[in-house]
This record gives sequence, C-alpha cells and structure tokens, in this order.
Amino acid sequence: MNKRLLFLFCLLGTLTFGQKTISGTFSPAKEYSWLIAYRLKPGSQAYVADTAIENGKFTLDIPKSALPGTYRLVYAVPQDEFYFDVIYDGNENLEFDFKSDLGPLFSASKENILFSTYFREIHAAEQEIINFYTSGKGNRATFKKLTKNLATIQDSYETKSEGLLVSHFIKANHPYIPFEYESAEEYIQNKKTTYFTKLNFEDAVLQGTEFLKNKLLTFVFTALPAKELTDSETEMLIQDNIAIASKELQALTNDYQFYLFHSLWEYASASKMNKTADFIYTDFLKKESLSQENLEKLNQVEINNRLRIGTVPPEIEWKSNDGQKKLTTLEGAKNYILIFWSSTCSHCLKELPALQKELKKIPDVKIIAIGLEEDDLNWKIESEKLNYFEHAIALGKWDSTYADLYNIHQTPTYFILDEQKKIITKPESDKEVVEFLKN
Repeated sequence: MNKRLLFLFCLLGTLTFGQKTISGTFSPAKEYSWLIAYRLKPGSQAYVADTAIENGKFTLDIPKSALPGTYRLVYAVPQDEFYFDVIYDGNENLEFDFKSDLGPLFSASKENILFSTYFREIHAAEQEIINFYTSGKGNRATFKKLTKNLATIQDSYETKSEGLLVSHFIKANHPYIPFEYESAEEYIQNKKTTYFTKLNFEDAVLQGTEFLKNKLLTFVFTALPAKELTDSETEMLIQDNIAIASKELQALTNDYQFYLFHSLWEYASASKMNKTADFIYTDFLKKESLSQENLEKLNQVEINNRLRIGTVPPEIEWKSNDGQKKLTTLEGAKNYILIFWSSTCSHCLKELPALQKELKKIPDVKIIAIGLEEDDLNWKIESEKLNYFEHAIALGKWDSTYADLYNIHQTPTYFILDEQKKIITKPESDKEVVEFLKN
C-alpha cells in the first residue's frame, strides 16, 4: 500500500471513528415512513439528521459533530404532536422499539433506560402515598414504609446515574419526602413549599429540554388546596403560584423567562383562564429586551387577547346616511356580524350576495361589512349591491388599521358578536354563519 492510500485509509478511519446511531423499529410498520432528529436548545430546536423508515426499521446516523443533549425524534406530522424526546450523550448508540400505543421501549442506551425506569418507579411510589391519604385506612407504620421506599428509589437512582446526563433530571426531580407522619393537608403544603428546592433553572442541560417547563406548569396549575374552589378562587391561587415561581426565574435571561412564561400563558389561554392569561401577559411577558422571535410571539399574544371569545373587539367607525356610526353604539340587535371583505375578491363577490339573502330571513341581526380596499372606486359599486349591510371602508387593504387590529389575512373573514358586542364565534364560512344563527 503506497503512502497516499495509507493516508486516505487512516483519514477515513478518523472521520468515521466515534459516529453513533439511533436505530430500531416502528410498528405498525405501514404507518411510519420517515424520522427527523432535532437537538433541543433553550426554547427552540435545531435540525440534526433524518432517515427513512423502511418496513418499520431505521438507522439514523448522528453526525460526529452533534453535541450531547436532549434530541427530539419526529415521526409524523404535525411535528408538534408526533414526537418523543431522547437523551443523547455522544458516547452510546440508542436502540428502541416504538409502538403507537406504548411509545419507545429502549433495548440499548443506559441514559434512556435509567430515565424511563426512574420516572416509572418514582411516580408509582408517589402514587402509593397519594393512595394512602385518599383511602383514609392507612396507619403511621404504613406511611413510614411508603416514605422510606420513596427515599430508597431516589437515592438508588442518584447513585446509578452519577456522571450521566440523566443525573440532571433525576436530581432535579427529587420529590418531597417527609421524615415523620403528616396529615394530607400538611403533606400538600410542605410539598408545595419545597417544590423548587432541588430545581435549578440555570442548569444548561435541563434548559435544553421541556423538563423545566413541565415542572413549572405542574406547580402553577396543580399546587392548589385539596378543597372545592370557585373558578375565581382557582385563578387567584394560580396567580399566587405564578408570583412564587417568578422569584425562581429572576436570574434567567429575558428570552428564556419569556419561553417559560409564554408556556404558562398558552396553558391558561387554552384553559380559558382569561384573567390569568392577562396577568401573565401584563406582569411577565411584556419585557423591553426580547429577541425578534419572541417579539413576534408577543404580538400573537396581543392579537389573541383582543380577539378571543368573550372579548369586546376593537372599535369600528364609519359614515352612513344617518351620520357617523360606531360599533359600540349600535343597538337593537341580538347578534352583530362583522364581515371583512374586498370588492376585488371574487370569492367575496360570489359569497356575500347569497349570505345577504339568507341573513334577511333571520331576525335581530345587524351586519357591518368592512371593505379592505386600495381605493373606494369599485367598493362603492359593489357595496351598493349589499344594501342590507352597514358599510365601513379600510383603505390600505392588508396594511390598513382594521386589517391589523383584527388580524385579517384572508377575505371574507367573519366574527359574530352577542348583544353586548362580545365575540362569541369566528365562523369559517358563510354557511357556518347562517347555521350558527339559525341554531
């Protein structure tokens, strides 16, 4: 072998040395065709690699340059629904079998096997303590046995995971373990007051996962008294929890704090806890120093707040034969319909006359049609054909004030308001408008 071939052989060996893989199976095989790996970063993710799943089997080559951390494996669309996370330390190959009803079962990867067995065992041990309280039949000896078991599991896994990435998760998840018997009320209160003792929000390993976010969500929305509460009382206590948690986050960067508080806002908003969502927005999300990406998210929060169900939408003004009019001063209807349209939109010109015909049959309804226009020439002609509607015009079309305030990106767009001018639904079509009003 000459020197050039020898050098090339050695170089290839150097380039491939240490490359690791993630491999395994997916079943049912026919349901899966592709796998994409992303490395999670604080509040974001970065593409790493992808591969085909053939007959349920795959091997994903991880680039040698890939950094250790938590990796998200996406196996279907939408990507934010069909995924699971794994720990990759750069030193071991990962192997697992994935079943749609069970998730991944690891056959190779000390990190991931320890992660799954630890959380399975620790959750089961904590559930036994909950069962002890809810049954009301246990004695103090039983309680001591249960807490000792909890402590044994925690100590065992902290020892087993020493020096591994999974150790960050296990230590941060250290549960509250009482030394003496406590009543259920004492246990709940002590668990709450010690919740953040072992959590380190500045841990770079944990920041590159959803672990800290999920721990925060759990504390804020579930650390509540074990008694009946009204919706208002629940929201007030949740806001107290947010204030407590915020003190643990003060040392974090503005962008990472935004990520965590935005997660709280999303949960509160999805749960229709509007007062809590507003509290998070006003007191924590509005920061002066944010990345462009988070400023865009903040804009979406503001849009959601002003256009959500149950909210009085932004004011609309227009001139009519009766003088200047405003949405807020209209009276005499059970429902008000806002239609954002354009006289240059062929779909609108076809849909709105038919809608006008149907709406004339429905009593106690007033319609305000807002034309998004570049000028008023064609608008005057077409709006006269829709003489059952009140008409406002927004010059500037997509860049107009009303298009911005109402977040309009297509025409026609509909809002239905109740008697108090609060948004009650946002129909997707003229047929949905009629169906809603008739029912």
